[in-house]
Amino acid sequence: MSKPQFAILRFAKYKGPEISNIEAHNERTKENYASNPDIDKSRSHLNFHLITPEQKYRAEAERQIKDAGCRTRSDSVRVVEALVTASPEFFKGKKKGEVKAYFQEALDFIQQHQDPKTIISAVVHMDEKTPHMHLSFVPLTEDGRLCAKEIVGNKKKLTQWQDRFWEHMVKKYPDLERGESASKTGRDHIPPRVFKEMTRLTKQKAKLEELLSGVNAFNAKGKAAEIGAFLDKYIPAVEQMHTTLKKYNTAFIATTAENKKTEKENGAVGAVAGQGHAGKYLEKAGRRQTAPGL
Repeated sequence: MSKPQFAILRFAKYKGPEISNIEAHNERTKENYASNPDIDKSRSHLNFHLITPEQKYRAEAERQIKDAGCRTRSDSVRVVEALVTASPEFFKGKKKGEVKAYFQEALDFIQQHQDPKTIISAVVHMDEKTPHMHLSFVPLTEDGRLCAKEIVGNKKKLTQWQDRFWEHMVKKYPDLERGESASKTGRDHIPPRVFKEMTRLTKQKAKLEELLSGVNAFNAKGKAAEIGAFLDKYIPAVEQMHTTLKKYNTAFIATTAENKKTEKENGAVGAVAGQGHAGKYLEKAGRRQTAPGL
């Protein structure tokens, strides 16, 4: 039985300095992407624009806002980003032209519900695991007001977007199912890049569990060095994610539960390692790994 194929549409809102960060990611202006190891730079030449930005995101947003005569505050949302994709199974076996047609159809849909002139950029990334499009626009309403809340600001609006998006896409792609709403998945108002980092940390946690499960009284000393080097990179990233999730006032419940399980396993590892230097190090490492949480 084949896995279900979902049409996916997510929104994120940006107010100020972070706009340059999403631009750097979307437009691939950085030389290195340490925070996102899923990027395969050897495939970045396959990325393509459906709408190419004429200038920097923030500058273009400010221009549109000024031309519309809108007043802004420091906390005004200046750019909304739509992430458009589908479940990985949908893209299997599809050629670049077929992938492009999917995102063009999605762009056509968004342009039916948001003034095309407000769209700053629409870029498709082919250099990550699953093809996806980052579409950034200035949240100007039909009557020229800057109001992200009116466009994507509550669960009712987001549900309407989801319903209409699926209804539009399923006409051309009848195998697609409607994606889950953000309110059900707990993803309300969290940028796509945060979920990518969550996914990366979850994979790293699995690797850590694998390392810890292989520790015994005979190899503890050698394993301690390997685990220590791993934790030196993992712990700061987890702490940063903890801070980020506080900002977005959410809880990554599943991962937190998994971390509690890991904490118990780490306690068992400490007992196996014994009272030597390596055993004490592993016990300390176990406490460090589970303390921040997600």
